[in-house]
Amino acid sequence: MKRRKKILSIAMFGQRGPGDPLSGGIETVVLELSARMAALGYRVTCYNRSSRQISKSSRLTEYQGVREKYVPTLQMKGISAVSSSLFAAAACAFGRYDVVHIHAEGPAAMCWLPKLFGKRVVVTVHGLDWQREKWSKGFGSKYIRFGERCMVRYADQIIVLSEGVRQYFRDTYGKETTFIPNGVARPAFREPELLRERYQTEGPYILYLSRLVPEKRADLLIEAFRQVKTDMKLVIAGGSSDTDDYMEKLKQMASGDSRIIFTGLVRGRLLEELYSNAYVYVLPSDLEGMPLSLLEAMSYGCCCLTSDIAECAEVVEDKAMIFHKGSAEDLQEKLQFLCDHPDNADAYRAAAADFICSKYNWDDVVSRTLRAYAGRE
Repeated sequence: MKRRKKILSIAMFGQRGPGDPLSGGIETVVLELSARMAALGYRVTCYNRSSRQISKSSRLTEYQGVREKYVPTLQMKGISAVSSSLFAAAACAFGRYDVVHIHAEGPAAMCWLPKLFGKRVVVTVHGLDWQREKWSKGFGSKYIRFGERCMVRYADQIIVLSEGVRQYFRDTYGKETTFIPNGVARPAFREPELLRERYQTEGPYILYLSRLVPEKRADLLIEAFRQVKTDMKLVIAGGSSDTDDYMEKLKQMASGDSRIIFTGLVRGRLLEELYSNAYVYVLPSDLEGMPLSLLEAMSYGCCCLTSDIAECAEVVEDKAMIFHKGSAEDLQEKLQFLCDHPDNADAYRAAAADFICSKYNWDDVVSRTLRAYAGRE
């Protein structure tokens, strides 16, 4: 008699809850994985960090078939992630789960706890977070490094998003990891209705859409753009992440250039319009895990210009233009070229969507992640 496939009970933590205005790439990945797994019949529970931005009355108990729970969180800079991870790990340890999937290196410091209670523990490294400027020193850096060592020792499976991070774990710990990149879904094009209404623009424009943190190098883009001869606007879309001083620096750099627009954090329809109508999407980062915003921009058919770090170059291959990391001069030259040669920009645009949507597919990512849960990846 044919044996029935066991339906796993899966818990995830390390992320903010659905709809949190401070959510980013990790939250997108958790949402895509958990919702698709739930649609396949798996029992999925997400233990989310509590946030001042979402009141208790606004918290969802279920979202797209996924149980949503919120754990106590100390609302202090540098402590909130630690406290929420501790409570989430305890809930997972005592809960009836087959697999506990932890997202990011900091939360992985608690992976020993569900492991102690017999759970299969999987960790996704979304990037080497100790390299980020806000965590590069002090307690944050030490704690994230501690989380890295914990996952190497206790996790049953470590998932990485780039070959560079995979090699880092080999070289540093002699640890083999599983490479499973992020995915992307083919989106619908949006006419620039909100863009016209709120910002009196509809395109063409140059777009930066990411968190405003030092390693993403929006400052480099502003420096380069100010030297570009074009009537196009530069739209800087994104919010800070405990980096208000950096945001103020960016606004000072942009002062006097009426072409530069700051939108703040964007979501929903406005986000879709920004991608849909951009002339060029620019990602000037010095550091990335796997840039989900770059995948999204290409899925909309954007012409993309990105730094030559491996995490970006591996994604775009020859379907986007690349500049030398940290070089404002090279970035300015590449921007000027694309502004002056629309045929070249159109060629990148025409190739982007089909290429990226076939190369990075969420259903494939889910299938591979489920194999990793079972130890078969």
